[in-house]
This record gives sequence, structure tokens and C-alpha cells, in this order.
Amino acid sequence: AKTDNDSKAESMDCGADAYIEKPFSMKYLEACIRNMIEMRHLLMQKFSSMPSEPISRIASTTVDDEFLTRMNAIIEDNISNPELNVALLASELGISRSGLFSKIKALADITPNEMIQVIRLRRAAVLLQQNKYRINEVCYMVGFNSPSYFTKCFQKQFGTKPGEHLT
Repeated sequence: AKTDNDSKAESMDCGADAYIEKPFSMKYLEACIRNMIEMRHLLMQKFSSMPSEPISRIASTTVDDEFLTRMNAIIEDNISNPELNVALLASELGISRSGLFSKIKALADITPNEMIQVIRLRRAAVLLQQNKYRINEVCYMVGFNSPSYFTKCFQKQFGTKPGEHLT
């Protein structure tokens, strides 16, 4: 096993969350795992609640970053399409629906449908802050068919109604 500082630094640069040398304490290992899970959870909360937070922040490796960036671009390109769903997203990404579910669940601890909705709502928040569009317009611009459902989802995501989100 490599334990020199250069190897440790290289591992961290490649996306490792921690570098634990043998022999290690089980208590220390468990604390590291708890900390990583908590940090991942906090990062996902921040991503979900802050429209300006880049999606790549939830990636821990370059491969994950590339996947999330590509997925986000596909969703953004189809954001006004109410028919955008997991099957379409998986097809565009060249991955099976179950593979997409596993990948997104592992990265963000949400389902692909929830990821699509989070990205739609984040875009809606940005559009509302521009003060150029009415709430109903934004609703349809981000692929929702029902303004009341949009309002319900928006409030659940951000804790405020769309009208209160205007600046």
C-alpha cells in the first residue's frame, strides 16, 4: 500500500473522500463514514435549495462531474417539455433507466424524477428572480402543466411560494 504524501495527495486529487492508513481504528473509520454521509447530505440540501449552486458541486469525481454536467444540459435543453421523463433522459444519456436510477441515487440520494423536478424548479427560481415573467409563464417555461402543482412543488422545494420568491 502506498502511504507516502505524494500518493496520498494523488488519491485525494482523483476524488477520494479520505485516505485511511492501516492499521486503523474502527471508531475512526466509522466517524469518517458518518462525516462523509453528512457532508454529502448537506451538499445535496444546498444544491436543492440554492438555484445558483452549480450541479457539479455534488460530484466527487471528474467522471461524476461530466455525467452530471451532461445530464443537466439535457434537462435544460428540454426543460419546457412537459414530456421530459426518466426514459427520455436515460435514452439521451445512453444509459438504461435502472442504470440512471442507480447513478443519480448514488450521487444525490434522489430519484431521476426528483432530479428533473429539482432542476426545473431551480430554473424557475432563476427566472422569477429576473422579474421578467409572470408565475404562470414561468410554470409553463419549465415544463409544468399545472400552475397549482408548480406552486405546491416550488413551496416544498424552497419553503416559499413563487410570488414570495420574486425580488
